[in-house]
Amino acid sequence: MTTVRERHWRTRLNTLCQQPGAKPLVFMLLLGPLGLLVWAVVADQLGANPAQALVRATGDWTLRALCLVLAVTPLRVVLQVPALARLRRMLGLFVYFYATLHLLSYGWFDMGFELPEIIRDIAKRPFILVGFLAFVLLSMLALTSFNRAIRALGGQNWQRLHRLVYAVAVLAMLHFFWMRAGKNDFAEVAVYGLVLVLLLGWRVVRLMNKNRR
Repeated sequence: MTTVRERHWRTRLNTLCQQPGAKPLVFMLLLGPLGLLVWAVVADQLGANPAQALVRATGDWTLRALCLVLAVTPLRVVLQVPALARLRRMLGLFVYFYATLHLLSYGWFDMGFELPEIIRDIAKRPFILVGFLAFVLLSMLALTSFNRAIRALGGQNWQRLHRLVYAVAVLAMLHFFWMRAGKNDFAEVAVYGLVLVLLLGWRVVRLMNKNRR
């Protein structure tokens, strides 16, 4: 049973999420990592291997943004703040934005935009292939994230298509795991893996409870 204070807090949070300034504020916060990266480039603060630093940083922020997207529904339901759903589309597009920067950083700084070399590298290295597949799926979600696409596909078909975000999460985690496995560095992999297991596991439990009812 919720207390009066909890109901007041939830109502206030829901009202804040509905304010006109909520989306611009979140937008600026999500642009913050890009601003820090640009500053690091200008100030020559990326270390001995700037290309690798950019590829890694944009990949990390892609994964973090993906975790935020997957956290929206659990937070909305558990906290009973339906207005959080207003932020989900923008968060999803930021996942695609940082994923695109990640791919461009790899293609530009690592491969010099040599398309034949990039294709050979994707085919040769499994972790890059998995990451590229995740990007392809993300592209499908980004291109159909607008109201016109929802109307064209129909609500149910659109929902089925956008469940591909779970496949994206699995592929992104596998990409991250294989990349870090080459350096025997699993600390961050374990953290992100636990977060994604909790977020996806919550959905599985919720679906099972719905089916029982």
